[in-house]
Amino acid sequence: MSDTIFALSSGAPPAAIAVIRISGPAAHDALMTLLGPRRRSPLGNQPVLRTLRNAAGEVLDKALVLWFPGGNTATGESTAELHLHGSRAVVAAVEAALAAMPGLRHAEPGEFTRRAFANGKIDLAEAEGLADLLSAETELQRRSALAMAGGTFSRIVHRWRSELLTGSAEIEALLDFGDEDDVARLPPGFTWNIGALRSEIAGWLSRPRAEALHEGFRVVLAGPPNAGKSTLFNALVEAEAAITAPTVGTTRDVLTRPVALDGIPFVFCDTAGIHAEASDPVEQIGIARAEAEFASADLVLWLGPEGAGPLGAWEVAAQCDRAATPAKAAPRHRLSALTGEGLPALRSDLVAAARAALPKPGEAALNARQHRLLSDAEAALSGALSLTDLLLVAEHLRLARVAFDALLGQTTTEDMLDALFGRFCIGK
Repeated sequence: MSDTIFALSSGAPPAAIAVIRISGPAAHDALMTLLGPRRRSPLGNQPVLRTLRNAAGEVLDKALVLWFPGGNTATGESTAELHLHGSRAVVAAVEAALAAMPGLRHAEPGEFTRRAFANGKIDLAEAEGLADLLSAETELQRRSALAMAGGTFSRIVHRWRSELLTGSAEIEALLDFGDEDDVARLPPGFTWNIGALRSEIAGWLSRPRAEALHEGFRVVLAGPPNAGKSTLFNALVEAEAAITAPTVGTTRDVLTRPVALDGIPFVFCDTAGIHAEASDPVEQIGIARAEAEFASADLVLWLGPEGAGPLGAWEVAAQCDRAATPAKAAPRHRLSALTGEGLPALRSDLVAAARAALPKPGEAALNARQHRLLSDAEAALSGALSLTDLLLVAEHLRLARVAFDALLGQTTTEDMLDALFGRFCIGK
């Protein structure tokens, strides 16, 4: 990281203000060059108004300049910020002046955050939370990502690691200094302490996963042709997303639409009508895809004959405004997507079901990588509790520590880091 990097860190111009960040060993020299021959060094951490000039002395802009010296910055490097007028021409001119300076280059996606990670300002779990925060679209996603980015999970992992090191030290002490009788016995309280740690980890593993939060609570609408699926689908997503017609087989494929209800992310899926008499090959493919959706659904709303839907589906009488529609004896919801009758109750019920299945507001949620590593740690601790040979116990504790280190990014691979920080925008 000997290069000094720069990038536009605010939204794309035109805008009222554009913020360009500069980070690295040449940040101060770059800033002094922009300030021109009568340059005055800006006060640390306090914005000052300065005129910026290119190498030919031409005025680029009048900007607020902030200087953050030393390593006590977001990236761990000397950093400057230029708060410019947010036109495309101003931003382009300042970036061109910076690019012409020796040792400076445009930042790559996520490079500012990657430098913060490399310099110990954040750990890997916090960086993953920050990536999720940048992509958050609902209130629930924002609050969960903020908890992870703020270090909630990292602090817990550090505590687990500290407790594990204490247990490992007790085992190593017995192996190094215990007499023959002591070596055969675990230290007092060891089993209870490691068991409590394993139980706490198991509690985290049982929590709802981050993937469900990112992808949304998946609700599949299913039933025979003309049961009102597409009409209800349009009502739930509040758009004419699906074609509705009395013709059998109008919906041939799975139609999905993400939407937020009360800050909860949902994905609603409209499917082809399921019936045994389908002879059209395309319609048969649509029915097969509809049935396949049942396996990936968090919830199925069944609009067909009562009791004929998949296990666990909600029975919905979706055409209560039509006298000719066969009645259901005990539907969970009776409604009309055309008139709106019963729709508010269905929406409220869906939100309540999703809240129960998704991470709680402000609760950090594990992604697939974190869940896998935490599962490895839990398995290693379970193994340690089942053994009496102290050498084998020590090895299982070491494996658990390896998993904790990987969670925090103390041991990782460049490919994984490239994939993570590639999710970030250029200026972050």
